[in-house]
Amino acid sequence: MSLAAPSTTGPHAPRFRVRPAAHWINDPNGPFRWRDRYHLFYQHNPDAPVHGNIHWGHASSPDLAHWEHHPLALTPTPGGPDEAGCWSGCVVDDGGTPTAVYTGIDHDHTGVGAICLARAADPDDPRLLDWRPLPEPVVPGPPEDLDVVMFRDPFVFRHAGRRWALVGAGHADGTPSVLLYDCDDLTRWRFAGVFLDGHDPVALDAFGDRAVGWECPQLLRTADGTWVLVVSLWDGDPCSTGYLAGTLPTSSDGGPRFEARAAGRFDHGRDFYAPAVLQEDDRALMWGWSWEARGQDEVARAGWAGVLTAPRVVDVRPDGSLRVSPAPELDLLRAAEPFVTAADRPVRLPEAYDLTLTARAPTTATLLRSADGSADLTVRIDPDAGAVTLDRGTRPRAGREGSGPITVRLPRRREITVRVLVDGSLVELFAEDRAMVTERVYRRPNDVAELVVEGTPAAVTGWELVPQRHG
Repeated sequence: MSLAAPSTTGPHAPRFRVRPAAHWINDPNGPFRWRDRYHLFYQHNPDAPVHGNIHWGHASSPDLAHWEHHPLALTPTPGGPDEAGCWSGCVVDDGGTPTAVYTGIDHDHTGVGAICLARAADPDDPRLLDWRPLPEPVVPGPPEDLDVVMFRDPFVFRHAGRRWALVGAGHADGTPSVLLYDCDDLTRWRFAGVFLDGHDPVALDAFGDRAVGWECPQLLRTADGTWVLVVSLWDGDPCSTGYLAGTLPTSSDGGPRFEARAAGRFDHGRDFYAPAVLQEDDRALMWGWSWEARGQDEVARAGWAGVLTAPRVVDVRPDGSLRVSPAPELDLLRAAEPFVTAADRPVRLPEAYDLTLTARAPTTATLLRSADGSADLTVRIDPDAGAVTLDRGTRPRAGREGSGPITVRLPRRREITVRVLVDGSLVELFAEDRAMVTERVYRRPNDVAELVVEGTPAAVTGWELVPQRHG
């Protein structure tokens, strides 16, 4: 049995990214591959488009492009350690049994959770429809001597033949950190120290001292052996995401320790948070949560809030800078033929599309205009300056970060290629696979969604996204 697919009504609603049919979604959880299917879980309130009563939603896919929606995977247990919510975590293969490792929240949690387990009831079911929580947490709370006031979001990884876990934390003095646990036996956890904290000079230089907690720590390994730690910066509310690239030597007590050598912002947009990683043999995939950037009254009328981003392949360059691109499987969503291959005239844009633009001189692509003709969503590319700018024009945006233009800096080069994925209100921009910008942009009734290119681009190609590829 599968749940209803997401509603396709209205120009704001993403149709090709993972989200429930209605109500609330936030963090992606536990991306996992099992029996040749990808599984993706997520924080979900099945009753209202607000954060509360958090369960784990569940979808699976054979190809990362077409998703099947399933019944709820995790539900709060009355009187249990997760009675007030099944918060973020991961999924691992524990001796042939898929096992969710997640944050259980009780009614008095104040930000401090317990680490809980739930196991797939039938590991032979490729869709993993039935999950059974263990009655007791494996970690009831943070170490008593660290004065931790935020504790959540376990992430399990392997290093030097053993299994370890990271947990996001914040301390009473305002220091964010990631804690390390030895969990080679998944039912027996041992605290192994602070993995990294906000006093690390590389982290402090890149992130500043605004965050008081690091949520959703994720660790991935690239093909050249570099380790990348991704953290979500919490300053009392979700703020932004950052990454640190470095090495993972073994400490004197046998545990891994992280040595950062480069760091930066993971996504430069205002509507991206809490990414989750799936480590495969030859690549690392990542999804993020894109929240709403419209008022709560509009959200309530729509009846849904939030969406997960497209899967991204994450790597690093020799200098430690990111290399991130959309997963190649997303090409399966493209129509058989592109709707635009030249920039010599205005072209109407569909509600969901995949657009690539290469420029060798300053070039502006307008994607959305207001009724009065003013450009309200543009992408400006300047290879000489090494800059790509996403500009919302006069289009307002709800949220504390404002709505001004966002500029990302790239090495100066002969040409710059930008790829823009638009699915309803979700806009994901990739600049030379070096920088990402995720924003939510809502069409108004009299807006004109039309591609108009000013300048002389080297190439432009756009495909409409379709439910099933023609052929």
